[in-house]
This record gives sequence, structure tokens and C-alpha cells, in this order.
Amino acid sequence: MADVGVRAARREDVLQVANTQIRAWRYGYREFLPEGPLEQMTGAAAEKMWLRQWDEAIVAPPTPRHRVLVAVETILDTEGFPALGAGGSAALTTPRGGERVVGLASHAPAEDPDLDPTVVAEMLTLLVDPDFVRRGHGSRLLNATVDHLREDGFQQIVTWVFADNHAVLGFLESAGWGEDMAERVLDMGRPIRMVRLTTDIS
Repeated sequence: MADVGVRAARREDVLQVANTQIRAWRYGYREFLPEGPLEQMTGAAAEKMWLRQWDEAIVAPPTPRHRVLVAVETILDTEGFPALGAGGSAALTTPRGGERVVGLASHAPAEDPDLDPTVVAEMLTLLVDPDFVRRGHGSRLLNATVDHLREDGFQQIVTWVFADNHAVLGFLESAGWGEDMAERVLDMGRPIRMVRLTTDIS
């Protein structure tokens, strides 16, 4: 059993936030991203970079409208962490009664040139640890993101998603998001297409 919730990220969360991102990317992107680029995004050198970037984003955001949220579980009983196979949980065991970061979301004023950053925000990140999916963390993070952005005066949210990330596309579409016809193509040894989704929160 576990208590769950969403709160603003704190400096002491930085390591768990970076670990959650890397685990979610390794597990969630392995079906459609080339192995080499994915390793570059999640390897040891990348981990150091993400630690620095998350520390800055959490401790010294550029504006009050830049925000990082975390989904947390307070572990009440011993639980397994099977998603990444044998050994995948060795460095991630949480003591009974300890709070663990199991997901994250970040947002900021939109930077795409066709959008008005005074009323349009971008959800930069929405990730859940692969061992904690299907427990409502993604929905809680998404709802908290919308609540904060409404309070900040935003009327619309956009986010970029890999076109082959059907799990995330389906999740967002079920929450009322839809593609707005904008797309970008990344060169990762082969073309990787991303699509932009949007939702109205006015």
C-alpha cells in the first residue's frame, strides 16, 4: 500500500527526478527510438547533464511561471520494481515509510514562434516511472499542471510528443488533447517525427 500525491519539486528531489526521467525514457522510448541516440540520452554522461539541468529548473527557474511538479508515493509496504528486469530496482529501493518520486511534469510559457507565450504554455515533460504506471500518477500530474497554469492566467497548453509514442498520444487524447497539425522531424540516424498536441483550459 502507498499514499500518493503531487507537489512542487524540491532540491532534494533532483536525483530522483533525473533517475525517473532516465528510467521512463529507457523503457518508454525503446520501441521507436534508435538504440544509439537513446543511449546518448540516458547514459552516464547524459545523467550528469540532466542532474545539472533539473537542479537549475527546480532551484532557480527563470520565472515563477516555470514549474516542476513531482508525483510521489509514500511506500507503506515492500513493493517490487519489475519493469526493467533483474537488478533494475537495486539502486531504487525505498525504505518502508519513505517518500519516493515516481513521476514528474514540467511546464513553461510556450516558445514556439507561432504561439503567444502570455496565454499559451508548453508542458515540457510528463513522465511516470515504468514501475509505477497505471496508478493514476499521470492523470494527477496532468490535472495539477492544468490547475497551476489556469492560476497563472494561461488559456491553452501545448506539448510535443513522438509520433510513434502511442501510449502517450492515447493518454492525452483521452484527456481531451488533440493534434494541431504542427510537427517537427529530428535526425536520430533516421528521421523521427514529433507532433504537437494542444488543449484549451480557458
